[in-house]
Amino acid sequence: MRLFGEKGYAASSLEEIALAAGMPVGAVYQHYRSKRQLLLSLMNDLLAALGELSLEPRPGQDARAILRDLLQQAFERDLRYLGAYRAWREALLSDEDLAQKQRLIHRWTSARVGAVFQRLARLPGARPDVDIEGTARVLDSLFWELLAQAARRRDVHLERAVAATVHLIYHALFIDG
Repeated sequence: MRLFGEKGYAASSLEEIALAAGMPVGAVYQHYRSKRQLLLSLMNDLLAALGELSLEPRPGQDARAILRDLLQQAFERDLRYLGAYRAWREALLSDEDLAQKQRLIHRWTSARVGAVFQRLARLPGARPDVDIEGTARVLDSLFWELLAQAARRRDVHLERAVAATVHLIYHALFIDG
């Protein structure tokens, strides 16, 4: 992941990846037939980590605290995979099969975001008649873009982005009291 993050997908060879990992090249080929298969495995790991996130708010928290906690958890998991995500976005440009997988990934992550928003919509002060599905799709795209920005920058401190995103989501879903 580090090499993908530093050099990108196209500029990283399996031989360089093996060297960086301190492994013989043959050992890498025993596990992965290609760099693409390695990338798919890394993205699977990222999605598994996201799938393990608890989307249940802690009892007694207000909506802003719930949002902040969920976003912090998600970004902490995502940040471990910055190199893989940078390589993934690069590979999507030339691989239609991966682009199709990306559309499925977005559908899945948007549905998870929508499930959180559905739970939040039951809290006091929630706006009636919010298009939860549409809002979830838009904000899911924003989450992925924040991850892409973090992958392009050296500093991965996203506190300001998390705070701004919490503010945005809160005002999309709740009426100011």
